[in-house]
Amino acid sequence: MCGITGWVNLDTTKANHNAEAILHGMCERILHRGPDSEGVWTDDQAALGMRRLSIIDLKTGDQPVFSEDKTVIAMVNGELYNFREVRADLEKRGHQFRTKTDVEIVPHLYQIYGDDFVDHINGMFAISLWDTQKKKLILARDRFGEKPLYYGIFDNKLIYASEPKAMLAHPAVKPELNLDALRHYVSFDYVPAPMSIFKGIYKLPSAHILTVENGEVKTRRYWSLSWRKPDQPGSARAARSGVGREVGLNGNSPNSKANELRELLSDAVRMRLVSDVPLGILLSGGIDSSTVAALAVRHSTEQVKTFSIGFTEQSFNESQYARQVANHLGTDHYEEYLSAGTTSDLISEIGKWLDEPMSDPSLIPTYLLARFVRRHVTVALGGDGGDELFAGYPMYYAHKVAARYAMIPSFLRTGIIEPAVRALPVSTKNLSFDFKAKRFIRASKFDSVARHHSWFGSFSQDKHEQLFSKDVLERTNSDIYAEARDLLKTSDAGNDIEKMQFLDMNFYLAEDILTKVDRASMAVSLETRAPFLDPRVAEFSASLPMNYKLRGSKGKFILKQSMQGILPDEILYRPKKGFGIPTAEWLKGRLNTLLHEMLTKSRLKEQGLFNADFVQQLIKEHETSAASHHKELWTLLVFQLWWDSFLSQA
Repeated sequence: MCGITGWVNLDTTKANHNAEAILHGMCERILHRGPDSEGVWTDDQAALGMRRLSIIDLKTGDQPVFSEDKTVIAMVNGELYNFREVRADLEKRGHQFRTKTDVEIVPHLYQIYGDDFVDHINGMFAISLWDTQKKKLILARDRFGEKPLYYGIFDNKLIYASEPKAMLAHPAVKPELNLDALRHYVSFDYVPAPMSIFKGIYKLPSAHILTVENGEVKTRRYWSLSWRKPDQPGSARAARSGVGREVGLNGNSPNSKANELRELLSDAVRMRLVSDVPLGILLSGGIDSSTVAALAVRHSTEQVKTFSIGFTEQSFNESQYARQVANHLGTDHYEEYLSAGTTSDLISEIGKWLDEPMSDPSLIPTYLLARFVRRHVTVALGGDGGDELFAGYPMYYAHKVAARYAMIPSFLRTGIIEPAVRALPVSTKNLSFDFKAKRFIRASKFDSVARHHSWFGSFSQDKHEQLFSKDVLERTNSDIYAEARDLLKTSDAGNDIEKMQFLDMNFYLAEDILTKVDRASMAVSLETRAPFLDPRVAEFSASLPMNYKLRGSKGKFILKQSMQGILPDEILYRPKKGFGIPTAEWLKGRLNTLLHEMLTKSRLKEQGLFNADFVQQLIKEHETSAASHHKELWTLLVFQLWWDSFLSQA
């Protein structure tokens, strides 16, 4: 687990000057990602740098790593879980290795397969590779985007890094706001790839590879999840090096599929338990993390360590479920209770370690959990990905409800139902009925793509005219969901729910959930791993009929079946609860002063980005409980905290 950074000259006639000093400064910006060692490599055209958090091969695993003839240099952020199998195959072919690190397979794979080397890796990774003979740079990001990778062209150089702050340490890169990205941020609650919040800096999307050769920059997608069923043409899935496998060949009954899923997940967990440093499980008490914990117990030769945090606000607290699972499995359980003061005091520091604004409130407890866990272990497994793969979010069922709702005569919807919903008393409890009902009717008039992201996000596209200044509206593209619709055209998903799952994997999972976990854990030098995101598990999930995932209004049907008798029914069938903080209440109380400080009329008018009168109206309505605008106000507050850290002095 590391952080990478560097650049390559697009003008091959120009040589690097002062490269090592600049590279060292860039690496220093991501010291938190790798506190154990630094690696740099330069020649006349390229400069590659990294910081290392030692996980595998503690003694000889420093980077960079080389091919046997030293012509290929690689640096990797992440873990390559199938490296032992790949290495054994490479050794049979005559390749020799100098270390025991997982990373060393990369230059050897490249020499055999060229750019397609990524097809043979099962892992989470951001890779930089320099071919000294071809003068070719390759950057690659893993299939689901567990590890971040940014790049941009400045001063005729392609500069890249795990985090934008490392790029900003290069003298050619200056921070500037991307106004189109800002409009996407307020609608998605994060900035979707390939944009970043910085003008000229881009994210390499998940499952993409970038090449630079002869001054030409190209990107391509190397993998995409297919929903073709096993009996359809073209449904064969790769079986290379444990990355993929044939699915759906062991019977089609729910029981046989549940058994197959359990074994796939079990093997995914087994692969992610490999570590030369202490390891534990992030346990929320939900079905996903509990499944990972149960399967880790199956494979571990030592008592498994599990970790959870609790909150004094009961509608946000899940610690009792985590404790129940830990007792059931016999794990060595660690628990920390957080006060509202401890949590809210951290909020003003968000901008210091979050390179891009992200308004997912669970970022704060995720960071606090990571900080707590890091006191005991260096690696932790979690349950991320289960909701996207097995239709766990309530929004998937809500699309079915929306289709039925659209069949109700419009005079009943607009004249009776919607006024009644808008009149519901405002509650500050987590996922309260009035909050869900009001968001449902607000977005029900949109098409499925806009509706889905309006349920997730803060400001739907129709609110932009009120939110933004005239200047911002005139200088930006108004079609916020165009990229999502274009991406959907590349998918073979067969129904609306599968299409939304595909979008969530590429947008919400990659750029919110996994980015949140990466930033929060890397801020304290903790590595996190997600067994659900093993490509074999994902391909198996996609091969299943929808009613094996979403049955009636309940998601994760097949996952629950697979863990029947292994986890308590109270865990398998309890209602889903988010992992967040009581922002609605805090914006009226302990965060109210900060809210007013960050969103004053004078500040907003000086920025020139937002309609100050509209923002003040949102604050007033929220404070008087005329409406709950906590998502909208939290999104604006986080942006202002980010602004103060990165752009206020720019």
